[in-house]
Formats: sequence, structure tokens, C-alpha cells
Amino acid sequence: MTEEIAAVDALVPGRRGRLTGYIPLLVFLVMAVFLGIGLTMNPRDVPSPLIGKPVPEFSLPPVKGRTMGLASADLRGEVSLVNVFASWCVACREEHPILMRLGRMGIVPIHGLNYKDKPDDAQAWLDQLGDPYTRTGADISGRVAIDWGVYGVPETFIIGRDGVIAYKHIGAITPEVLSKTIMPIIDKLKKS
Repeated sequence: MTEEIAAVDALVPGRRGRLTGYIPLLVFLVMAVFLGIGLTMNPRDVPSPLIGKPVPEFSLPPVKGRTMGLASADLRGEVSLVNVFASWCVACREEHPILMRLGRMGIVPIHGLNYKDKPDDAQAWLDQLGDPYTRTGADISGRVAIDWGVYGVPETFIIGRDGVIAYKHIGAITPEVLSKTIMPIIDKLKKS
């Protein structure tokens, strides 16, 4: 049977060559479809596998010049925010006035997780721009941020009273994100 197919293929020159010529086109079309789908997605909506799970166990010393570090035990008992920041982060500087305003309002405690920063730089940054954080842990190695699933800075997490991560925001907090996303989640968690 295979000899008969080979004989037919020999009589029809280029038959297999024409079919295999379409393979690159098919591969290109499949890739284009996936790329097109990816371009319609919001990069800030990266799903976190930690949503709905307890915060990872950790304990960090305070940032230089601060007295209270940050540990997982500190994130139980009240709704709070954990903001991952660094002095070298441009977007962190952009969102900092919003965090300062939120801190002054006293709606929720804001805790800082200082990511891969030099101790003197982190201290100078908070001394210069203001410190909205109730507690600030120095994650110099970045290991705790990895456990939290941090992709980059800034990132902000909303933590429920039970110590469970309710929401993750990637990127700088804007006034719109604060009013339309973060505050409604905080209000809902505080009422429940």
C-alpha cells in the first residue's frame, strides 16, 4: 500500500512540497491570533495565585531609621494595605502622594514592603517624601517579595482581617484606581 502511495507521489511532482509550504503560514496565523488576544488584555490584570489565600509567612526587620518591621502576624485582625516599593522606582514616586493622603485619612493601615533597596537609600527616600507606612519591612534580598508573587514595583495588596489576600494591584496607584477599585474593596472587607 505504501509503495502505491509512493508511486502516485512520484507521478505528481511537488504535491507534498505544496502542502508543507502551508505549514509556516498556519504557524504564523496561530501566533497572530494569540498575539491579538494578548494585546487586548490589560497588563495590570495579571492574575495572582495568592488571591483568596493567606499571606505567606515572613518576618522582616524595619527599614533603617524605622522602629517597626513587618511580619505576616501583623497582617491579621484588621483590613490593611501592603505596598511594595523601592527608592529606585520611578512609579513608586508617582504614587507616593496618594499613599500619603490615604495614610493621613486613616482609613486602613498601610504597610510597606521595601524591595531590594539599599538601607540608606530607603531611609532617605522615606525621610524626604514622607512615610505613610504603619510598619515597613526591609526585603533587601527580595525573597519575601518572590513569595508574594511580586512581578515588579510598585504593587499593592489588600489584606482582609483574616490575613487573606483579597486583591493585588500591579503598578502605581492612581486617584482613579483608588476611588473605583481599592476603596470599594476596602469598604466591602471592613463591612464583612
